Amino acid sequence: MKALITRKLPVATDICMFELTAPGGEALPPFSAGAHIDVHVGGHVRQYSLCNSPSETGLYRIGVLRDPHSRGGSIAMHELPCGSTLEISTPKNHFPLTQDATHTIFLAGGIGITPILCMAEHLLHTGQSFELHYCTREPERTAFRERFAAADLKARARLYFDTAAPGERIDLPGVLGRPAAGTHVYVCGPAGFIEAVLATASKAGWSTANVHREYFGAAPQAAGPDDAFQVRLASSGNVVDVPPGVTVVEALRGCGIEVPVSCEQGVCGTCLTRVLSGEPDHRDQYLTDEERVANDQFLPCCSRARTPELVLDL
Repeated sequence: MKALITRKLPVATDICMFELTAPGGEALPPFSAGAHIDVHVGGHVRQYSLCNSPSETGLYRIGVLRDPHSRGGSIAMHELPCGSTLEISTPKNHFPLTQDATHTIFLAGGIGITPILCMAEHLLHTGQSFELHYCTREPERTAFRERFAAADLKARARLYFDTAAPGERIDLPGVLGRPAAGTHVYVCGPAGFIEAVLATASKAGWSTANVHREYFGAAPQAAGPDDAFQVRLASSGNVVDVPPGVTVVEALRGCGIEVPVSCEQGVCGTCLTRVLSGEPDHRDQYLTDEERVANDQFLPCCSRARTPELVLDL
């Protein structure tokens, strides 16, 4: 659908907030806390988390970090002026809040604050218990600082900066030292930050079912064998060769078979595909450890095969 940029505001060094509305002023499709939209910009499709409260029906608000090392999507976004029209998707949510949590611990690193802020706004609106820990390099790179200075959020949030004295930086073992069945942890940010949180939670004895994460970019993965293999389509029996250096998505596309993709880095889950037979070589950061062990689904944008053939539910 089409969306109009009605407001563009710098909210930190290299971070802009964009407010999007329907061109005709009508209400936009509703969304839930943790949702994102796909944005078509500069020939790319990029995912941006919605950071406003789901109770706001007239607009979508996203925060975009201008990354000079990106593939061009964020740079193109920052060059757009107010009044520009974008093509966007309806909201999708791969990072939803648990409905029955008695308390929620949010941990955000850098631009990872965007879905976390949306979640916090929702819990404020519904009167539920939470705490928020937000880590950035320095105050100037801390997005939405004025929102965190407001009394309602300031009472539940704490900000940490890499430039601060060691004693003022986040103490992950202290934050995550008391696992509880009704408490859920949500983390979003750079891969290294997420891995540190997950490792600390695991050591403290948190159940994996209570720890939720969303990556904004793929972390470096140990490269497995890049051998050729085949995929068989269950609906037709057609077999497609996947050569070394070619992804399953690319091989299928070469045969006229389109699989929906977005990030193409194994982060977003858009291309998630059922595996009916064979063993995938999982190289994504979307599936949980339990989901990988089941071997009944994989992300064809980046993952490969450990067996000569995968039979896909396509």
